[in-house]
Amino acid sequence: EEIALKIIHPLRNPDIYKAFGKKIGGGILLYGPPGCGKTHLARATAGEINAAFIAVGINDVLDMWMGNSEKNLHEIFDTARTNAPCVLFFDEVDALGASRSDMRNATNRFLINQFLDELDGVKYNNDGILVLGATNSPWYLDTAFKRPGRFDRLIFVAPPDKIAREKILDILLAEKPIDKVDTKIIAQMTEGFSGADLKAVVDLAIESKIPESIRQNRLVPLNTNDLRQVSAQYKPTTREWLQTARNYALYSNESGSYNDILTYLNLKK
Repeated sequence: EEIALKIIHPLRNPDIYKAFGKKIGGGILLYGPPGCGKTHLARATAGEINAAFIAVGINDVLDMWMGNSEKNLHEIFDTARTNAPCVLFFDEVDALGASRSDMRNATNRFLINQFLDELDGVKYNNDGILVLGATNSPWYLDTAFKRPGRFDRLIFVAPPDKIAREKILDILLAEKPIDKVDTKIIAQMTEGFSGADLKAVVDLAIESKIPESIRQNRLVPLNTNDLRQVSAQYKPTTREWLQTARNYALYSNESGSYNDILTYLNLKK
């Protein structure tokens, strides 16, 4: 809904937004454990509005020659402006916008200043540009990025709930040789698993069936018990992230930016 308010609804209801003086686009920061669908959300946003989608990686920006990184970043934003409406997606955005107070290299500071300049839209027209940033570590991002007009919305992309886990398992098992797999049971016992964790569970279960299939010279299908055994032994990768996030949400959360983490963990500050 936050993403929709920024770009989907404005494109479908331009008169309402024009009357309120609201521009199309803005900045949203998606954060959460790895493998929980931040990139999928960005692609789905572009697909829903039939907009251009530009995915930006670290290597697309950083350059060994002084000044070239800032130039690359400006050209990326210019391309997005030319192709508006456009979703501009920065993965691992903290690598480009780490806190300046922790930096000793002036070159990196220049890049951050350029990034902030592009986001502000003072010199350039950013109307119709939705800038999505994804990070696993929002607490390392320079605080200037979170000011109004930049990444002024922080959205916690939590591990999938039970219904989502069941759907993910259905997708992962589609067209695989299976025999009476009850994804509801597996979804029930995989609380806290990311989408990537569920894929790992399915992959490990498949690997356990391959030697047997070779011995019998036929496909031995997966069943519920195979997935149950792997799930019981697998440690979700989200645990370490959630422990770190818990500490920030409890002790470095003066602005309330991480209240969604406390809600997810059933904690009260």
